[in-house]
Amino acid sequence: MPPLAALLLGYLLGSIPFGVLLTRMGGAGDLRQIGSGNTGATNVLRTGRKGLAAATLLLDLAKGWAAVVIASALLPGNEQLAAAGAFVGHCHSVWLRFHGGKGVATLMGIVLALHWPLALVYAIVWIGLLALLRISSVAGLVAAASAPVAAAVLGEFDLVPLLLSLALLVLWKHRENVGRLIEGTEPRIGTPRG
Repeated sequence: MPPLAALLLGYLLGSIPFGVLLTRMGGAGDLRQIGSGNTGATNVLRTGRKGLAAATLLLDLAKGWAAVVIASALLPGNEQLAAAGAFVGHCHSVWLRFHGGKGVATLMGIVLALHWPLALVYAIVWIGLLALLRISSVAGLVAAASAPVAAAVLGEFDLVPLLLSLALLVLWKHRENVGRLIEGTEPRIGTPRG
């Protein structure tokens, strides 16, 4: 059953909680008790350990990429199912009682593996907004939204439904951030979390 195998492969890879593992091994405590409690790089950054945050970002990106690439090699035609599994696994890890991160870095890895020019757009939007606004949630939300738009513009219409679905899930995972943005209380990178 290749579709089910691809979904399970993606989920298990996506479920690896690199942020929790790295902060624990690095002596920075339990990430789930810090800041937002999420397992992504932005929350790791709140420990003050920039190296751990960078490693978390790269590994979360890598697991999304790896899920698609491995599925392409072993279960061709099921790459999108593996991608969806990896994203859901990151956000709802079986190892963390179905809690996790918000999916921005993992989605970047998925996009990179599916069609690298889309990842270039994603990265420019994400990094550009981070540098300009220093608000992680805004950069992540707009980068995620850029993926299905860029896919449509570049004629990769088969990727639009998946990328649109994942962008909507990123929005859902950021619903508290959106509330703080509306209230004007969303913290910038480098300032204490409100």
